[in-house]
Amino acid sequence: MKSGYKKLLIFEILVFTLLILNSFVSSILSNYVMVAFIIILGVIFKFVFGFERDRHRYIKDIIFEVAIFLLIYLLIYYLSGLFFGFARTSNYYTFEGMFKFVIPTILFIVTKEILRYMMLTKSEGSKLLIVMTCILFIMFDVTGNIFYTNFKSSHEVFTLLAVIILPAISTNIICSYMTMKVGYKPVIFYLLVVNLYRYLLPIVPNPNQYLVSIINFLVPIILGYRIYRFFAKDRDEEEEDSRGISRKKQVISLIIPTIIVIFIVYITSGYFHYYALAIASGSMHPEIKKGDVTIIEKLDGHFDELKEGQVIAYKYSNVTIVHRLTRIMKIGDTYYFYTKGDANNDEDAYTVQEDMIIGTVKAKIPYLGLPTVWLNGL
Repeated sequence: MKSGYKKLLIFEILVFTLLILNSFVSSILSNYVMVAFIIILGVIFKFVFGFERDRHRYIKDIIFEVAIFLLIYLLIYYLSGLFFGFARTSNYYTFEGMFKFVIPTILFIVTKEILRYMMLTKSEGSKLLIVMTCILFIMFDVTGNIFYTNFKSSHEVFTLLAVIILPAISTNIICSYMTMKVGYKPVIFYLLVVNLYRYLLPIVPNPNQYLVSIINFLVPIILGYRIYRFFAKDRDEEEEDSRGISRKKQVISLIIPTIIVIFIVYITSGYFHYYALAIASGSMHPEIKKGDVTIIEKLDGHFDELKEGQVIAYKYSNVTIVHRLTRIMKIGDTYYFYTKGDANNDEDAYTVQEDMIIGTVKAKIPYLGLPTVWLNGL
């Protein structure tokens, strides 16, 4: 083994040892402290080993590939929210939210990926160093979670393995592969999107954590296969004209999923005038069937516009219910509503008050929410 390889291996072992101590002895590397730690490592690495500029040929092409992949992924993921439901995200646009979550995430990803690039470029194809680098960066991603895991609880250990470690393994293997192929810029772009969208969008799909872990495990692998297929083609034999046509196709492929993703976020977020809701019961059969998706127009306080016979959506015990109005009473300036499912024999055993009303059902999409029924039955 060359002396430079030995130095790099020793450097990585020392860093790995520090991360192990942080995981099992005393966790001090979090947020800005972790970022500062990585910056110090980068400075030491550059001083000892040097730094090679990122001059990979296909950086822009791969960023396009990654962008298209992420938009398709987000499109499918947000469509799944019609089946799993959505959760509102906290307001991270405040100074506190940006300072505690968004900025540290950006700094952690950027500094970590530049350090990964520096290490992999100096490994020069050594399988041992590449594997060691992957393991090291897996530790960067999981160290804090390991420290706070109660290893006496089999459930917590399983959760750590399934939800944290396995996705970290697939992510870091693919990120290392991409870094060796095209440098750190496409990797930073990919990680920023997959880690920041939940902070920057008003809602996110709400599947259980184990399904999320499966998604987080598989998505990098699928992306890695897409990148592999890109390089499996003989790029040198492509003519300039065909590249121009290919780039136009990429731009179109980028625009269409972007519009669809924006529309899905708009229609499902509940922040706007219309939004979509999957029906999980058969109480409105046959007008609205179990598994249909309804489009709801928010009422925004115009209770005088409601009429008997309309189908409305309202909140009751933190559950959204879609039933038909059977009676409307007004006492003073306050409205009280009585509802009934079309398939039910009796009116609902409670009064729907003004603050429970969401809006009226304007349209339905048959069967689009059927996976909700299947998944809830598992």
